[in-house]
Amino acid sequence: MSIGQLFKHRSLGISDEDAVRMYTVMNMATKYDERGLMLQRAGKVPFHIGGSGQYAGQVAMAFAMQPKKDYFLPYYRDFAFVLSIGMTVKDLMLSLFCKAEDVSSGGRQMPGHFGDKRYNIVTGSSPVTTQVPHAVGIALAAKMKKQDFATFVSFGEGSSNQGDFHEGCNFAGVHKLPVIFVCENNQYAISVPLHKQVSGKIADRAIGYGFPGYQVDGSDALEVFRIMKEARERAIQGEGPTLIEMISYRLMPHSTSDDDMLYRTKEEVEANRQKDGVVKFKEYLMECGLWSEEQDRELQDRQKQEINEATKYADLAPYPKPEDTLLHVYAEGEGV
Repeated sequence: MSIGQLFKHRSLGISDEDAVRMYTVMNMATKYDERGLMLQRAGKVPFHIGGSGQYAGQVAMAFAMQPKKDYFLPYYRDFAFVLSIGMTVKDLMLSLFCKAEDVSSGGRQMPGHFGDKRYNIVTGSSPVTTQVPHAVGIALAAKMKKQDFATFVSFGEGSSNQGDFHEGCNFAGVHKLPVIFVCENNQYAISVPLHKQVSGKIADRAIGYGFPGYQVDGSDALEVFRIMKEARERAIQGEGPTLIEMISYRLMPHSTSDDDMLYRTKEEVEANRQKDGVVKFKEYLMECGLWSEEQDRELQDRQKQEINEATKYADLAPYPKPEDTLLHVYAEGEGV
């Protein structure tokens, strides 16, 4: 590896400290997935959906954006993304346990339906890709108000076939809006493989809407960061939207309601696990001399303790009150 490749993060504007922080977030998201699956199998929580295999790219995308300035409409596997921009593993656990303190929905929504005003994370819904037109509308507001923020929206490759995606892309292209569309292509739309969903590159669809599209290896965190950073710069400069197709692989079942061994093999999953971007980024940091196995062991212990504390807190936290079901459903206050 050349010196330029060895310290690529510096040439991209990522400090050594941020490069290490990127890895710690990737690792924390992976640990959250492992714990979420264990809790569901133990009957402690009703449902878990994970994003392992996609976390290196998610963290890279988030680090290329500007938290508390840009607006984010993530999809249900973006746990590493939201951890990168400010949410905590305790926030995620409160949602997993459906507790009243859950910042996203007060325990009403399924896990992964993020919403947090502190970090401009816009509430998502269960129907897939409905967040795309919302992101485009927020980007339109940015242009109309002449405000220099960009909007990020993500979705899976299966839902890139939905009308919401195409309508959002068309409107954004016509009006040259500051929005970044990210398709996290993890090879499976639940049990349906990519070749039965899409013929050709999803990134190439951008051509028909008049803006650039890029396909990028989601296990290469620094390349994802580079493309995302350029997309944000284009958006802020008034050059319009970008479509990014991030190629990854879903290492976990679609959800805890899914038996993925009915449609793929253990050998396929394990082969892709060896190519996971989190592992690759750790190796990169070690080659740069920024990380060591001793530091990694300390990180694993520290994050395990943090996960344990978040799990215990969320488990003991109160559930929403029955009467809270009607909160934020009907208008409230004087004059109503």
